Amino acid sequence: MKRAVFAIAAAVAMMTAPALPASAADVVLKIHQFLPAPAPVPKNFIVPWAEKLKEESNGRIDYEFYPSMQLGGSPPALYDQVRDGVADVIWTLPGYTPGRFPGTEAFELPFMPTSAEATSQAAWDYYEKYLKDEFKDVHIIAVHTHGPGLIHAKGDGVQKLEDLKGMKLRGPTRMVNKLIENLGATPVGMPVPAVPEALSKGVIDGTVIPWEVTAPLKVAELVDTHTSFAGDRGFYTSFFVFAMNKDTYDNLPDDLKKIVDANSGREASKWVGRVMDEGDAPGLKIATERGNKMIELDEAEVARWQEASQPVVEGWIAEMNEKGYDGQAMYDDAKALIEKYSN
Repeated sequence: MKRAVFAIAAAVAMMTAPALPASAADVVLKIHQFLPAPAPVPKNFIVPWAEKLKEESNGRIDYEFYPSMQLGGSPPALYDQVRDGVADVIWTLPGYTPGRFPGTEAFELPFMPTSAEATSQAAWDYYEKYLKDEFKDVHIIAVHTHGPGLIHAKGDGVQKLEDLKGMKLRGPTRMVNKLIENLGATPVGMPVPAVPEALSKGVIDGTVIPWEVTAPLKVAELVDTHTSFAGDRGFYTSFFVFAMNKDTYDNLPDDLKKIVDANSGREASKWVGRVMDEGDAPGLKIATERGNKMIELDEAEVARWQEASQPVVEGWIAEMNEKGYDGQAMYDDAKALIEKYSN
């Protein structure tokens, strides 16, 4: 009798309970990247971007966020991870796999960038003209650069071109390493998460990175000086991609594709570029408050560096011509696009 009463009560409860959705989301994007979660790009672009998709889709698009390579592998593996479906969305530098994406290197040539916001918009237009074939295995959401790069070094630092001689200097990509070598230092290539340990153990004497990433990596605590460059062009920059697995995108319903598309392209590239620019201020503040030495090379000294780095530009143009590209046109277009968005 008791069992019958319980069965009837359970049936009534099931009939009167509010209906629940069969699934919380149509798709859950696994987002993977190499920096700590509090760094500017993860905190102020990647997660807000994912939240925006979630809101605009009324929860049909959700996400899982994996900072600091929590899905495994090293930063150079990120592109293949999104291509192969290990992750649905990644953020990385194509330059972490040297020579694989040669067209992107136009933006990494010496003294190309202005602000990250302007240069990132230029990078999107350049991608649409020159790079779609290089990235045909993934769905590109945004491309961008960081703000003007500078040199962070131990000891007396870099106050003139000759100070680079004998210095072991970390570089992020093939072209930046060529620049470092051409100017007289010894380049040491490594992804940016490896920089703090390399500095603390004396593997390198300094590093080239923007202010933006110095704060989460505590670089100001490991160096004594910071060298910037007069004028409206930064020493260098790096080219980044924010990309989605092709099957993940292709399998989305059309209405969800439209939401992804509306949060992709030049405006998304501009957004993450602006985040990079705004992220420079905390790093500069930390270094200043620590009493680190700030060095700005004047225009005459910068002109010496520009002249000494010209063979890097000429070498890249020649390499691209050998690969069947029009290297001069790509270089000229990159410069013109940066100029367009900087004015």
